[in-house]
Amino acid sequence: MRASLLASRRFSARALRPRTPQFWACGGRWNSSSAETENKHNSSDSESSAGASSPFWTPGKALLFSAFAAGLGYSYASLQIPAKQTKPQYGSAQDFEKVVSELRTKLGEDSISTDEDELHRHGFSEWSSVNADRLPVAIAYPTTTEEVSEIAKVCHKYKMPMIPYSGGSSLEANFSAPYGGMTIDFAMMNQILDMHEADMDVVVQPSIQWMDLNEKIKDTGLFFPVDPGPSAMIGGMVGTNCSGTNAVRYGTMKDWVINLTVVLADGQIIKTRRRPRKTSAGYNLTGMFVGSEGTLGIVTEATLKLTNIPEETRVGVVAFPTIRDAASTAMQLIRKGIPVQCMELMDDVQMDVINRAGGTGRQWKVSPTLFFKFSGTKAGVADSVDLTTKLAKTNKAQSFEFARDEKEAHDLWSARKQALWAMLALCKEGSDVWSTDVAVPLSRLPDIIEISKKELFDLGIFTSILGHIGDGNFHASIMYDRQKPEERAKVEKLVHDMVDRALEMEGSCTGEHGVGLGKKSSLKKELGPGTIDVMRSVKRSLDPHWLLNPGKIFDAED
Repeated sequence: MRASLLASRRFSARALRPRTPQFWACGGRWNSSSAETENKHNSSDSESSAGASSPFWTPGKALLFSAFAAGLGYSYASLQIPAKQTKPQYGSAQDFEKVVSELRTKLGEDSISTDEDELHRHGFSEWSSVNADRLPVAIAYPTTTEEVSEIAKVCHKYKMPMIPYSGGSSLEANFSAPYGGMTIDFAMMNQILDMHEADMDVVVQPSIQWMDLNEKIKDTGLFFPVDPGPSAMIGGMVGTNCSGTNAVRYGTMKDWVINLTVVLADGQIIKTRRRPRKTSAGYNLTGMFVGSEGTLGIVTEATLKLTNIPEETRVGVVAFPTIRDAASTAMQLIRKGIPVQCMELMDDVQMDVINRAGGTGRQWKVSPTLFFKFSGTKAGVADSVDLTTKLAKTNKAQSFEFARDEKEAHDLWSARKQALWAMLALCKEGSDVWSTDVAVPLSRLPDIIEISKKELFDLGIFTSILGHIGDGNFHASIMYDRQKPEERAKVEKLVHDMVDRALEMEGSCTGEHGVGLGKKSSLKKELGPGTIDVMRSVKRSLDPHWLLNPGKIFDAED
């Protein structure tokens, strides 16, 4: 079964239990009244029995014993609590061979692949701005949570890194293998496990695509609203806390995950919480794993909230003379509380890409453009369209067009969703596309987009700006020649300057792509060493040997 599925596909932690603290303690219970009585008694005795032998527990002896006990306690604690971890120590090549052999025995020969093409596909991404120098040692293809647990137990035994992999469409080398190790591909875990229509939630495995999920449940009148790139799968979406075009109305991945089944570094299986939408029971472990990029545990199941498919949906396209006019319209619309489902920005270059790629059945104005999707009741949609039209006109809107029918609306929105792939299709031989994103407070959007657009234009190469402008998140795509080191250096500087500018505006180095390998230094600037150290402490408590997706988000040492 595994072999046939692998041939057809192209893309696709139990932690060490915290030790109970053990303390040196005297067995008695302190009682203030008894102590006072005893002190008075001793005082009376000493006064009436001068010259009698002194009691054994003199103040000096008590102090000496306290110091001795404290020293023993400190020594014991030093043995139990390791010093600050530095560079992780992994198993040898021979150890990794033992992992492969043991897992093939436990799970079957075709459960583990060491094929060179498979290793390259799982360790390198042409979409990512950076890639690791190494490839994984082997690829595991589990079919159940229990098999993932077995994989983790064996890898933990021989200190072999583990890298979760679902869709492979990440942009910051999130699934790369800088220390080698075992990539765990969930290609065979792509099913809906349980549908609770009355409760409006669904339990899924990590390699189901969000588009496939919505197609399978559409007859229920419900849908899952988080919508990143078309090829994205639930596991990767959880790992990066992604969003998509619907974020302005529905929020991001963290808002739609009820609970997770997670395999910890040593193979222990946990569930982060139960199924009600509301709970105050303990720490929010679900939220901790969402966005952790597989560095804390391996997600094998997710319970997701669903919502109702809107009664009415309309797609509108508004062209503006400048990108600042478009960004200002977006900011003002959100500030006024006009309800929209989606609000996307595409600059003039990206509109030209849509026209050249075809597929929408018409030619669009090559100007900075906002894409709107209005949804809700018919009356509500009509009201939102009217208010948006009036607001756009005050910001010099050149045109306001609506898709003429459902097919055109679908084709138009598909063109927006396929923007990155459309640019990749236009790449010349030897060229790459560097795609990055930042997020800023809404009031700073017009400023950063205008400055970034000018700097991109000054590069003198093919660049574009697009993104989920309704929540302050935008993307830059830059096509450059990887054979020209000086050109890459310019691109790299521009991207770093854009990130630094976002941080100066109290923004973030990444709105939805995650940190991965590519933005670790930017994360330090954004959060500071204290916050990073807190994250490290959480990582060490769950994964003390640094086996889970090592090298991502932050390193074991600065």
